[in-house]
Amino acid sequence: MKNKNILLFAGVMALGLSSCKKDYLNTNPTDAVDNSAIFTTTANTDVALNGIYRYMYQRTTEISSNAQNKPGVGGIMLLQDFMGDDLHISSTNWFSSEASYSTTRNETNQILVYGYRTYYRMIANANMIIENVDAATGPDADKKRIKAEALTLRAYAHYWLVQLFAKRYNAAAKPNVQPGVPLMLSTKDTNKPRATVEDVYAAINKDLDDAIALNITSVYNKSHVSIWVTKGMKARVALTMQDYPNAIKFAKDIVDNGGFTLMTPAEYQTGFNNAGLAEYMWASMPTVDQDDTFGSYYAQIAYNANTSFMRGNPKRINAALYNQISATDVRKKMWEPAPTATNFPLPTTSFARQPYMSRKFSVKLTAGSSLGDVPLMRSAEMYLILAEAYASSGDNANGQSALFAFVSKRDPGAVKSVNMGQDLVTEVITNRRTELWGEGVRWLDLKRLNLGLDRNLATNFPSAPVTGVMVVPAGDVRWQWFIPRDELNANKNIGPQND
Repeated sequence: MKNKNILLFAGVMALGLSSCKKDYLNTNPTDAVDNSAIFTTTANTDVALNGIYRYMYQRTTEISSNAQNKPGVGGIMLLQDFMGDDLHISSTNWFSSEASYSTTRNETNQILVYGYRTYYRMIANANMIIENVDAATGPDADKKRIKAEALTLRAYAHYWLVQLFAKRYNAAAKPNVQPGVPLMLSTKDTNKPRATVEDVYAAINKDLDDAIALNITSVYNKSHVSIWVTKGMKARVALTMQDYPNAIKFAKDIVDNGGFTLMTPAEYQTGFNNAGLAEYMWASMPTVDQDDTFGSYYAQIAYNANTSFMRGNPKRINAALYNQISATDVRKKMWEPAPTATNFPLPTTSFARQPYMSRKFSVKLTAGSSLGDVPLMRSAEMYLILAEAYASSGDNANGQSALFAFVSKRDPGAVKSVNMGQDLVTEVITNRRTELWGEGVRWLDLKRLNLGLDRNLATNFPSAPVTGVMVVPAGDVRWQWFIPRDELNANKNIGPQND
């Protein structure tokens, strides 16, 4: 690669392979990969695949000298939560511009490049793997596994892109002809126009279906996507498309047959940093030598991460949401409404205590480290997709049962809901908000459900850190990110900027 720091946009997709020290197709950032040999064997192609997984949790330093809030896809997940109403902090910080929707509507801002480039680089690398693995020397089983993983990763990246940079999918308006994002399905694709939202989702589903057909049930560990993760993606995509029969089909298969047992109350309080727990389906799993002290996901979210950002800015929950959690629910213990030295011990006196601060996430090792397994998919989400899809399709009885199967594992005092219709859907969404807090879901949920943002409903949400942006109506143009100016300049076929 002549310049390993180039920005990879949809209009300029070729990613060269050479012996650059930090080539993203390397398993280890200090290893070298011979371009002529990378795809000749399945073993070498695995190196390329591992490089995508490594890239997913790597700090994005190439677009900014200060990339502390850009730890790969984990940083984008956190950004989504800061753009919502359930996670906030008390003072202005480097997420404040995103939380006030200013940077995502500024076509020259680096945060747009961060999101756009992250997922298109994943796609570029996945395309090379998909196109070359069949001709590699090695066992057929390895070829199928590698291809299934690459197909799923390509679908995952397109799914994030179309949600960020396009208008929401509306099942009542089929076909969704609004501009989506360029579909990059080949290494030969360059300067592509934006496909429609309908076509992007069709391509996502085809990739996932093709991956499922390869029937890969065994992978190295949970840092890799298995058939169950691919089915989990099918359930997510179906819910986003308001395709409730398929959301039920795939979520139910995972709940009934996946073996991803929900955490016990004791496990639930261990810091959300260990993919070894049965509930975890997929996670980024950096090792000790890959720990990024100040730039990781946990450096931004773990209550005991010894970074200046965390010491002075504990992450807090929407008080109105917290008050809806049952007193007997283990999730009530994940936040402290009135923290003291007794009920909320901290590593040093330099850590601030603030009302409703989170203890959900903690670092994996001692204070000073920011290591943890970043949760990309848990079976809890599948239970909630199942419950929401049943409720949204009018099957109240099954919706109530699916929700109780989940809630009863979190709350020993739970009783089966008697809510029906929209009230039942709202109850499921409330559980998604508490269960998936900090895992990059809330803003996307608001968008897919065509709900407005109203931070005034949280009695403890300060307006100053979000520069007074407390309300964003449903359908507002701010729900759609701008295309980066660099992409508009590089790709003359992409069309006009978003509204």
